[in-house]
Amino acid sequence: MVKTIFEEMGGTYEMQGDYLIPCIALPPEKEQTIGLFGQRHKRYLKQNHRVLYVNLLTNGRMNDYLAGIDRQAQERFERLIEQMKQSQGITEQLKAENALEWIGRMNNIRACAMEIVNGEIIYI
Repeated sequence: MVKTIFEEMGGTYEMQGDYLIPCIALPPEKEQTIGLFGQRHKRYLKQNHRVLYVNLLTNGRMNDYLAGIDRQAQERFERLIEQMKQSQGITEQLKAENALEWIGRMNNIRACAMEIVNGEIIYI
């Protein structure tokens, strides 16, 4: 019997009814926690960059890639918040004196930092 290219590469078939179906499994991936930024980027890839999404998934590199994106985005987000706090003079003293103003200004900074991170890292 002549072997198929799939069989020559070490693949096997499984009989299902009258058909031989190739036994295909994705390579194992190391389990990693993917945070908010990584999940957003994954959803973006799935909707807008299908080829890259499928390549990462089938090569077994999706979790590593998303964990890297998540880590990079989180670090950029935290750095931006600190820089904006310093440039706008938001201190712990303001927090102690006027908590509502501090909360409002911090929410504004977080929203601006999130928009920057989304534009620079997540949705590209």
